[in-house]
Amino acid sequence: MSGSESGSSRAGGPEGGFIELDGVEKVFEVRKKTGFMKRERRRVRAVDSISFRVERGEMVGYIGPNGAGKSTTIKMLTGILTPSAGRLRVAGIDPSRERTRLAHRIGVVFGQRTTLWWDLPLLDSYRLMHRMYRIPDARYRENLDRLVELLDLGDLLDVPVRQLSLGQRMRGDIVAALLHDPEVLYLDEPTIGLDVISKSKVREFLRELNTERGTTVLLTTHDLQDIEQLCRRVMVIDHGRLMYDGALAGLHEVGESERTLVVDLERELPPIDAPAPARVVRVEGPRQWLAFPAGESAAPLVARIAAEYPLVDLSVREPDIEAVIATMYGEQAERAIS
Repeated sequence: MSGSESGSSRAGGPEGGFIELDGVEKVFEVRKKTGFMKRERRRVRAVDSISFRVERGEMVGYIGPNGAGKSTTIKMLTGILTPSAGRLRVAGIDPSRERTRLAHRIGVVFGQRTTLWWDLPLLDSYRLMHRMYRIPDARYRENLDRLVELLDLGDLLDVPVRQLSLGQRMRGDIVAALLHDPEVLYLDEPTIGLDVISKSKVREFLRELNTERGTTVLLTTHDLQDIEQLCRRVMVIDHGRLMYDGALAGLHEVGESERTLVVDLERELPPIDAPAPARVVRVEGPRQWLAFPAGESAAPLVARIAAEYPLVDLSVREPDIEAVIATMYGEQAERAIS
């Protein structure tokens, strides 16, 4: 399934998606210095005629390389930016015209940009959120206690935000975004800076939030494990255009991506005799790298190597999403030329 086919089928579906974009564009005017006292104006199309629907309760991955237009899309969905063209609705609300009304229905975590007060302890930031959103006292206390426990922030409530690690602050921002029970949650790199255990906790928390409360989640991330473990649907944006909309397995097929199995043996040996389509791509002493299609399970390959070779350790590395998208983009460019 191609990106254009999938995207157009969703965009052409019945009206009433919880999040709706129809032909949305965002163009910026950029001034570039071309000489002494001279500047040239040019138009940069950050988002180019994007259309899609997200239904209430869906958890969707929205991915792409840096500069693809992900953050611009999120900013239009929150009302921070106004579209240059097209129609956009979130829960029936035009974000740019009714930003204050929409703010009570959405939560946002913007990656490296915190919504917390830098010099205040976490708890003071949450108290300010309590007042800003006019959250009923009982509901505020219940939500705060539940979120702090689930995200393991109990010992950090009296710590100023500036003293928190990136991972701790990310968890703190997630709590802040959810105190008022938003119907929609926008997440930008929610597991950045987290160790393996913390990532697992955050993912489990988001899964529970989506399942039990029906919160609609739009997730941007470079960590494909976030997408694999949380999202049934993924959308890929590149150069401002929606290139793919569908299942993650289909994305791997379109991009012909591969995962890498890194194998440490007891001693240096000739390249492992791997069953096709797996193949050895690199050997350094007792360590060997094997590539295999990303859409296939690693279990059969691991079982065979463990049975036939003196195995010490192994790990699976996920494909680089930017490489997958670059392959897709290159293929589309070639088709356009031909």
